[in-house]
Amino acid sequence: MTLTRVTDFKLPTAILGASLIGDGGSLVAACFDGVYLVDLDAKDYQRLGQHDSYVSSAAELPAHGMVLSAGYDGTVQWFDRESQRSLRKQKIHDFWSWDMAVAPDQSLLASVTGQYLAGGYKYEPAPEREPSVRLINAESGEPVHDLSHVPSVQAVAFSHDSRLVAAGNLMGEVRVWDCQTGDRVGGFTTPDFTSWGIIKSHCYLGGIFAMRFTPDDQALIVCGMGEMRDPMAGNGRQLWQKWSWDDANPEKLDETHAGESGEGLMEALAIAPDGESFAMGGRLRGGEWNVALFDLASGRRLTTLKTGYRVTELAFTPDGTRLIAVGGQGQPGRNDAGEFPHFGRVEVYDLVAAE
Repeated sequence: MTLTRVTDFKLPTAILGASLIGDGGSLVAACFDGVYLVDLDAKDYQRLGQHDSYVSSAAELPAHGMVLSAGYDGTVQWFDRESQRSLRKQKIHDFWSWDMAVAPDQSLLASVTGQYLAGGYKYEPAPEREPSVRLINAESGEPVHDLSHVPSVQAVAFSHDSRLVAAGNLMGEVRVWDCQTGDRVGGFTTPDFTSWGIIKSHCYLGGIFAMRFTPDDQALIVCGMGEMRDPMAGNGRQLWQKWSWDDANPEKLDETHAGESGEGLMEALAIAPDGESFAMGGRLRGGEWNVALFDLASGRRLTTLKTGYRVTELAFTPDGTRLIAVGGQGQPGRNDAGEFPHFGRVEVYDLVAAE
């Protein structure tokens, strides 16, 4: 398997989240300075609107002709895709929305929040000050369930059948709930993504930054960065793990294989449409790649990319022939003309099977 770049262009500011639209020829991007509709073939974009802070996530609601976004201002916004006007803005968190997802059946939106504050002399996280996971009706914004977790909760995902929602936090704890009843039905805890600073600072850093259910919804793939003595260095190993999430018997099934990783924080996951492979990407601290494809059954690494920028979201086109990577390349200062150079990145890669 090889990845060949076919499209590469920039947006004004870094992209923190994105979602493909329709057949994969366009996407909606959550950027520092707003929400954008992006035409991948034309290498063109237009801004729909903005939040009062960075936009962290964006998704399409095609059955209703809408685009949804969530941001560090704790709000969710609804936009009409055709008229490109804002329909509604709703405050759902007191703190940031770290991550947002829309259920595959488009019925629900899930958003996660929370600030890590020391809760005791061992610096264990303080209890949540507001519900860490909120489920709302994706079309109307009506509350459905407030779900409890331990802040900060940084990643959220729905199962493929839209029956389950999972969320992972700073301390490597994943909880899984039934979307209809709001009952907790599973979960697990992995200590491998969280670092305790003993060199430059006393705090916890890290956690689970992205998660996806496997195609059969029986397991979860999570990613982040391996443990470090100095979390500020960012040199933990590029790490994914695969877990069965059943409360009765949670089990780590696989993880990044020895010799197949460098160093850096992994922030993006995508499952291929055929269910046979997955992609992981993020920031490169040391090594030869910051995006890689893995075989889902064996966990074996298939191919790699070194993009030269932080990758925050990955997505396969519905036909599985292309991989889209987005992110940001630094945060540059003004140039000689007094303008900020564009630093949001969009790349499209063709997937070619090895002969």
